[in-house]
Order: sequence, then structure tokens, then C-alpha cells
Amino acid sequence: MCQALTAALVLILAWQGGGACAGEVSPEAVLGHIKALASDDFEGRGPATPGEDKTVDYLVGQLRGMGLAPGNPDGSYVQEVPLVGFKVKASSGSFDVGGTKVELKTSDDWVATSRRKADRVTVENSDVVFVGYGVVAPEYGWDDYKGLDVRGKTIVMLVNDPPVPDPADPSKLDPAFFKGRAMTYYGRWTYKYEIASEKGAAAAILIHETVPAGYPYSVVIGSWTGEGFDIPAADGNAGRVAVESWIALETAQKLLKASGQDLATLKEAARRPDFKPVPLGARANFEVTKVDREVKSRNVIGRLQGSDPKLADEHVVYTAHWDHLGRDTTLKGDQIFNGAADNASGVAGVLEIARTFSPEAARPRRSLLFLFVTAEEKGLLGSKFYAGHPLYPLETTAAVVNLDVINLWGKTEDVISIGAGLSSLDEVLADAAKAQGRAISPDEDPEKGYYYRSDHFEFAKQGVPALDPKSGTRYVGRPSDYGKMTRDRYTQVDYHKVTDEVKPDWDLAGAAQDMDLFAAVGRAVADAPELPTWKPGSEFKARREAMLKARVAPK
Repeated sequence: MCQALTAALVLILAWQGGGACAGEVSPEAVLGHIKALASDDFEGRGPATPGEDKTVDYLVGQLRGMGLAPGNPDGSYVQEVPLVGFKVKASSGSFDVGGTKVELKTSDDWVATSRRKADRVTVENSDVVFVGYGVVAPEYGWDDYKGLDVRGKTIVMLVNDPPVPDPADPSKLDPAFFKGRAMTYYGRWTYKYEIASEKGAAAAILIHETVPAGYPYSVVIGSWTGEGFDIPAADGNAGRVAVESWIALETAQKLLKASGQDLATLKEAARRPDFKPVPLGARANFEVTKVDREVKSRNVIGRLQGSDPKLADEHVVYTAHWDHLGRDTTLKGDQIFNGAADNASGVAGVLEIARTFSPEAARPRRSLLFLFVTAEEKGLLGSKFYAGHPLYPLETTAAVVNLDVINLWGKTEDVISIGAGLSSLDEVLADAAKAQGRAISPDEDPEKGYYYRSDHFEFAKQGVPALDPKSGTRYVGRPSDYGKMTRDRYTQVDYHKVTDEVKPDWDLAGAAQDMDLFAAVGRAVADAPELPTWKPGSEFKARREAMLKARVAPK
């Protein structure tokens, strides 16, 4: 199969008559989209706001102007996505520990919410238990709960996977547990709340630490103090843990000290499979009052019909989330989270990739979908809804290529595949990069679990091979540390802040280079005789194989 994809790629890159050829994407065109989408007129592109209306109109206009067909079989360019919006009006919390009361000040000490359909949610006199990393992973023989009944209790957890030392070299992590340095889904904060709900906990608190989380506490504040969204549940999320929260590191240390515990000691114990939950001898009291509303947001979809009658019902999907954090009227001065890099840039990239596949160019054998999803910032909700309500069957979805924050700082000698080693799409990307004279570099931060943090993951969970490509780290004509320095500056200064705006020092030549590359990858997959596959050891392989088996089974 990989040889077939490679052969198709060679033909594509040798062909000079349209399609995904080198140099097709214009840096100016990419920048133009970013400037439009990240302008103050779009008000931060918050779902269910006037900014959404402007964004959807812009995307539909662009797709229609390219001559792409409506992506929804109902003849429209949109898929309605029902959402429940919930905004916390006030939250209060405290711990009583041996006569000492630890009060929680919103934002400074903690942020909290509830996904339950209720105006007021309380947790009263709840026992507090430290449960390590809050992981139950039978395949690793790991259970941080060790049979403890946590129903009605407040559980305190660490972020990321348990960092198990390698017995052969304790300075490294054991690859036999949780993929060593690379994060698994067990390390994601979303999983932590899911398992807390499954266990019946009353409240779940994550201790924030910048390095394992991958972002500073200010990002948590910015993301959690605005309106949150969820996909409506039939039971009103009654089975969900009542209070979900993050607690600042210093506040967690204060709680643990009052409980006679030391965070460093607890973290060391939690690295071992024989860890057992530690009661903290504390009682928790929380109250969250909020306002709920039912709204409809929209995914936007354009489609290019494939040229092969036998394969045109199969699709290669490009995704990018159009939403950002909207406007915060409580801020002084600038109130708009413009989201220029995150993710007006990814939207711009997909739009320009779509332009290379315009109907006037030679059409690929499989069909293409250009899917712009809503509410990524609220928990991958637009992609989650599409994956649960696909407009085209997932078993005939060949692959997903996701763009979330593209390269804005110049050309690179390399490219990165986040989650490398999971699927045969890695080889397609490597071949396309080689044709550009570039190489594949490893993810420098596998412990941050970026593969599980963007829209392609909702497709991967359903079994669809998904590629999450990123720009490389070796910038042409720049010092060797330029890439890391630039990314770190963006994370610290601009990520999820009102300062994420178009910068005068951006160099979109690298973005154009990458979009040509990703267009070549999509065409190679669309023209290959066989579908991409998950590799042995991938947690998504069994789901895909069952899906494809059901597809060919006799009716």
C-alpha cells in the first residue's frame, strides 16, 4: 500500500498541469485570509455570536467562489451543530483540613465549572482523596483508584501520564508504560474528567503544572472563564462529575501541606503501579452557579467530486477549526481574542489547499472534503459532532489531514508529524517532504500529547487514519534554536490571549511551502489504489479494522 501511495505521489509531483504542484499556494493569499478572519470585525469568532455569522458567511463565500460544491448532501455548505452553552456566574470553594480552612479565590486559586444542566450545582462536606494521575489502564496493569469507592468524594489528580522510570536507565521513561515520553489519551485532562464521572466522583480537581500541561495557568483561566459549550446529552449530563476544576500549583501545595502531605513525595509515589489513593483528611465544599442556553453552531463543508466512479464515494478530509475565544467584555482595553495563529491560520491554509484542487484542475480519483469545524476551543465539539453524525460514512473516509496553527515564521528544512508511528500516512508525508528537499523531524514535545488535542483526534477515535502535520524546527537562514524560541514565545505571550494577532514580522513563505506539501499528501491518498492503515500497536487500529470488515460483510 505504501509503495502504491509513493508511486502516485511521484506522478503528482512530476505533473505540471494543475493540482497540488510545488509553488501553487501564495503567501499573500494565506495572509489575506488570516487578516480577514482575525480582524476585530469578526469579534474573535466565538460560536453562537455575531462573529460566527461573519465567519460562516466568509467561508461559504470562499468555497462557492472556488467552484466547490456544497459539502452537505442537503445542498448546503453547512452542518448544524446543536450545542449547550454554559457560563459560570460565580464559583466558590473551600477545604476544611483539621481546623484549617483553605479558601479558593476564583482565577487566582482555581477555576471551576459544571456540565450538568442546572443553574446551581453544589458539593457539600465531600471527602478529599488524592488519586495520583487518575488513570485506569488495564493494558498496562495500572489502576490509580485500586478499588476505592470514590462516589460522592472529591478527587485531586495530576496532569499527564504517570512518568514511570525506565529500570535500565532511571533518567528516562519506561517505554513499556504509556509510550514512554509520549503522552497517551490517559494523560489528557478530558480523560481525567471522564474517568471521574465513570467512578461517580462528586468533584474532580486537576493540579496545574506548566511543563506537563504544556501551557501556563493563565491559559486555563482564559479558556475556563468564558462561556463553555457541550453537545447536548439526553440526561442533561446528570451522570457527569458535578464540579470540574483546575487548581493553581501553589494552592494545591497549600492544601497538601495542611493535610500533612508533600506534593513531591506524592508525585514520586504516583509514578509506580502499586500506588494507592491517599485520603487527605479534608472536606470540600463547592458551589457553582451558571446560566445555560441551547444554541446552534455550524460546521462549514465544501466538496470536490472525485474523478473515479469506483472511488468517488470515498473521501479525503481536510479539517481546521474556525472558532476562537470570542470577546471578553470584562477586560479593560482590548477585549477581542482574535486568534490569528489559532486558528485563522489553519483555516487560511485549508482554503488555499482547496484552491489548488479547484474544479478546473485535474480532479483526484477520490473525493475531497474541506471541513471547517466549530467549537474546537470548547472541547473539539464540532469535529466530535461530525464524527458522530458524519455526512459521509466514516468507513469510506480514507484519511483526515488537520491544520491547527500553521507555520508563520519562514521556510523550514523539515516537517513534523505529530503522533508519528501511528499510521501509514507518515510515509506519504515523508515522501512528499523528500520531493520538496525536506526531511521529517521528530516531535520535540511528545509528552504534551498534541495528537490528542485537536480535531483529527475525534476522527482517529472512530478509526479514521488521521494526520496532524506541523512545520519543522530547522528554519532556513536562522539559528538552530529559532524554531523552539519562536514556539515558546508564542505559547507564553500569545496563545489564547488577546495578543494573538497578525504580526509584522511574520513570513508566510513557510506556510505556502507547507500547504503545497499537505496538498500533495492529500492528492497522493486520494489517487492511491488502497486506503491508508493504522500501524500495529496503534490504539485505533482495531476500530478501523472492525469498521472495514463490517463494510464488506454480506448484507
